[in-house]
Amino acid sequence: MQTAAPAIEVAGLVKHYGATRAVDGISLRVDPGEVFGLLGPNGAGKTTTVETLEGYRRPDAGSVRVLGLDPVVDGSRLRPRIGVMLQDGGLYQGIRPLEALRLFASYYDDADDPERLLDLVGLRESERTIVRRLSGGQRQRLSLALCLVGRPALVFLDEPTAGMDPHARATTWRLVRELRSQGVTVVLTTHAMDEAEQLCDRVAIIDHGRVVASGTPGELMADAAGEQTEFSAPTGLDRAALAGALGLAVDEVREPRAGEYVVAAEATPTLVATLAVWLRDRDITLGDLRAGRRSLEEVFLRVTGEGEERE
Repeated sequence: MQTAAPAIEVAGLVKHYGATRAVDGISLRVDPGEVFGLLGPNGAGKTTTVETLEGYRRPDAGSVRVLGLDPVVDGSRLRPRIGVMLQDGGLYQGIRPLEALRLFASYYDDADDPERLLDLVGLRESERTIVRRLSGGQRQRLSLALCLVGRPALVFLDEPTAGMDPHARATTWRLVRELRSQGVTVVLTTHAMDEAEQLCDRVAIIDHGRVVASGTPGELMADAAGEQTEFSAPTGLDRAALAGALGLAVDEVREPRAGEYVVAAEATPTLVATLAVWLRDRDITLGDLRAGRRSLEEVFLRVTGEGEERE
C-alpha cells in the first residue's frame, strides 16, 4: 500500500543568527490532514522553524519540503496553497472585517465566500466595526478567517485562541477539527498545553533548537508517567513519617509546591490504601489523587527544564 507523501518533511534543519544557533538539526514529518503541534518555550526555535516552513527564512543547512515544494525556491507556487494566521495580522486599522475578507478574497482565483467565513468565526455582529476597535479575541478570529480565505491545503496557526473568551475558544477548536476532517493539514503553535492536548494528533516539543520529545499527546503523557503517585493535602505534612509508613526513603516523598505531594512509587492498591489510612489516622483530608498519566503541561515542563526562566 502506497503511503501518502508528507505535507511537511524537514531533515537536519539548521539556522543561525550570527553566532546563535537558533535551530540545531531539527527533523520532523507532518502527514496530510494531520493537526501537528509545534511546542516550545520562548526562544526555543519554534518561530524560526515555522518561518522557514512558510518560506520567510532560508535554511543554513538541511532540507525542507512543504507540500512537496521548497518554500524559498518555489515560494510563488507554495504561497497560494497555504494559509498563515499570525497573532498580529498587520491589517490597516481602519478596515472592517468583511472589507478585509473581500480584499483578501480578491487575491485568489478560487477564494472562499467572505460572508461564510465571517459567520464561521462568529464575527457577523462586528462586521462594521473597524479593526482598531475590535477586541484582541475578535482580531484573532478575523486573522483566522483571513488565513482560510484562499481554501488552503495547509494552515499555520500561531496561538490561535490567544485573547479569546471561552465561547470563542470552543468555536475555534471546533473549526480546527473541521479543517482536519476536510483533509486540511494544520500546524499549530501554542503555549496552551490543554489546547495542544485536545487538538493535536501529534506534537514535537522544541528546546534550544532541538526536538526533545515527539509523539501523540497520549504517548508523551504515558511515557512520562513512570512510577510516581501525586496527591494534594494541607501543606506541611510530616514527610518523614509518611515515607516511613510507605516503606520509602525520606527523599522519596516530596512537596514541590505547597500542598502538592509527589511519592516516588507506583500507585499500587497497597500504597494507596496505606496513604489513605495514614491520612485518616491524622484526620487529614485528601484533596485529590493522581497516578498513571501526567498532563501534557507536566511533560512539557519536565523536558524543557521544569519551567525555568528564559530571556
